[in-house]
Amino acid sequence: MNAHDAPFAGETAPETVGSIAIAARRIVLADRVVPGTVVVENGAIVAIEEDRILAEAVDFGDDLLIPGLVELHTDHIEPHYSPRPKVFWNPFSAVFAYDAQIAGAGITTVFDSLRAGTDGDRHSLGAGLFLLGEAVDRAKATGMLRADHHTHLRCEICSVDVIEQTREYLDRFDVRLMSLMDHTPGQRQFRDEAKLRDYYRGKSSGKSEADLDAFFEHRKDLHRRYAADYRRILVDLGHERGIALASHDDTTADHVVESLEHGVSVAEFPTTVEAAAASHAAGLSVLMGAPNVVRGGSHSGNVSAIELAEAGVLDILSSDYVPVSLIEGAFGIAGVAAVGGLAGAIRTVTKNPAEATGFTDRGEIAVAKRGDLVRVAEFEGHPVVREVYRVGRRVS
Repeated sequence: MNAHDAPFAGETAPETVGSIAIAARRIVLADRVVPGTVVVENGAIVAIEEDRILAEAVDFGDDLLIPGLVELHTDHIEPHYSPRPKVFWNPFSAVFAYDAQIAGAGITTVFDSLRAGTDGDRHSLGAGLFLLGEAVDRAKATGMLRADHHTHLRCEICSVDVIEQTREYLDRFDVRLMSLMDHTPGQRQFRDEAKLRDYYRGKSSGKSEADLDAFFEHRKDLHRRYAADYRRILVDLGHERGIALASHDDTTADHVVESLEHGVSVAEFPTTVEAAAASHAAGLSVLMGAPNVVRGGSHSGNVSAIELAEAGVLDILSSDYVPVSLIEGAFGIAGVAAVGGLAGAIRTVTKNPAEATGFTDRGEIAVAKRGDLVRVAEFEGHPVVREVYRVGRRVS
C-alpha cells in the first residue's frame, strides 16, 4: 500500500472521519443495484447488509445511494480565481468557493486542473498557476475542505514557457496527473480551421480575418518549434516522478500510437471514433466530457460521447467545465445498452476514474472502501444531489 492508497492519508485528520449507517432501497454497487444498509465506521465501509433495513440506520427511502464521484478533469477552479478578464479573486477564498460547488455536485475526489504554459487564446492568469497551488495547499491544511483535492497539471506543449512552469510546479507541489495538450489550429480538437474561425467570430474576440490568419500562423509556428521536443521532455518528467499521464484530443490512429509509446494511461477527449476505439482496445481509459452527453454533442463539433458509449468504448466521464454535469452525464448514458445499466453508468464517474489514477481505496460501495457516499433523488428523471458524505462525514 502506498501513500495514495492509505485510508485518508495526508488529506483528512482523524477527527474529521465519521460513522453512520444508511439504508436505501436502491444502493448502486459496482455491478448491480440492491436494497439494504451500508454501515460506515471511522470513515470506512465495514458492512453492506443487502435486503436488510437496519432499525438504527438513517433511511434514504427510494433515493439512490451511490459512491462519491471521482472527477479527473475540471478546470472550474480557474474561473473562481479569475471570474472576468483582468479580475483576480483572492485565491484562498476562490478555492473554498470552488470546493463547495464541487462537493455540492456529489464529487468527493477531485483533480483540480491547472494550466501550465502561456496560452495566447485566453486572458492571462499571471502567476495564478502558483498562487492557486499555494492556496489549495493552505486550504487542505485547514482540514475544512469538503472534497479530497489532487492536482491535474494540463501542459500546453506548444508554449514557450511550459517546461519552465511545469518543472517549477512539480518541484513545489504534489501532482498526480499530467495531460499533454496541443491546441494548434488544424490539428486535434481544432483540425477544422473553418469551425475554429466560427468559434472566434461567435465569441466576439475582436479579431479580424487578418488577425485570425496571423494568430493561427503564430500557433502553427509554435507547434513546429516546440511540439516534438517539449512533448518528450514532459513525458520524461512525468515518468521520473511517477505521475500518471493523459493524452488530449487524439484524433488519428497515429496519435494513439504516439500516446502508447509515451506510456499514457488515460485518453482524454478523443475527437473521433477511430481514436477512441483504438485507445480503448489498447487498454487506455477513454475519457469524455459529461457536458458532451448533457448537451447531446461536442461544442467543438467533434465526436459525440453518446456515440462512443453506444460503441462500448467510453470508460470515464469528466465534468470538464460544468461540475454538476458529472452526475447528469452518468444518468444520461444509463440507458445505453453497452454501458451496463445504471451501475455501469455510475462506474464511469466513480470506480473507473479512481482505478485509472491508482486509487484503490474508493470509487465503489464495498467493504473496506472509503465511506464516500452520495444521496441522489430523481425528479422527472433528473438526478438531484441531496446529501454528500466523505469518509463517513456529511460535507454537503
